Amino acid sequence: MRINKYLSNMGFCSKKQADNLIKAGCVFVKGQPASLGMQVEHGDEVIVDGQPVTEIPEAVFLLYHKPVGVVCTHDTSVANNIENAIHYPSRVFAAGRLDKASEGLMLLTNRGEVVNRLMRSENKHEKVYRVWVNNPITDSFVERMRQGVAILDTTTLPCKVEQIDEKLFEITLVQGLNRQIRRMCQALGYRVERLQRIKILDFELEGIESNHIYKLTDEQQKMLLERIGLR
Repeated sequence: MRINKYLSNMGFCSKKQADNLIKAGCVFVKGQPASLGMQVEHGDEVIVDGQPVTEIPEAVFLLYHKPVGVVCTHDTSVANNIENAIHYPSRVFAAGRLDKASEGLMLLTNRGEVVNRLMRSENKHEKVYRVWVNNPITDSFVERMRQGVAILDTTTLPCKVEQIDEKLFEITLVQGLNRQIRRMCQALGYRVERLQRIKILDFELEGIESNHIYKLTDEQQKMLLERIGLR
């Protein structure tokens, strides 16, 4: 199988993160630098950052309440990185990021295929956000957000939008373009003052303190895997 899928299946990182590690020269197969798309087999010696990748670790699934200021990178040379923030004893990675200025619920795991499934917009896995903006919300704004907004040389998918207060709305997305909600609002003449993810699939932010993690129970893990079609 391809080297990025192998690392994902082994719970080391997502396929995208694997590609980045390969480009950075951090991955070696049978003593030689790995290349993008190369094929590997179980039993091949694979080393990443000097660490042998030899067996699939026990599955880990965490919910994390990311505060404003934490950067969703596992590069420990970056200030306020998520690796240091969660301080978890084994390697986990995020199924969908939040930018530094945003807060709220994140799902972290060592199962690369879970990340891959959750990140694909065609799988329509819902994430719900609360968004505070600088100007009063109009019916026109809500309708245009629902229909899709032109950003990043594309048009966002139709989505659910509900006004909660004069300057507060909830939006449910099944895709995750870079700074999507902020860009959508900006395109319609609004500025996001606060952005909080409050739900991923059936998991909710409520009850998880800021900068704390919650480990899914066996039953919750089973439900998650069934929901994304991995069991």
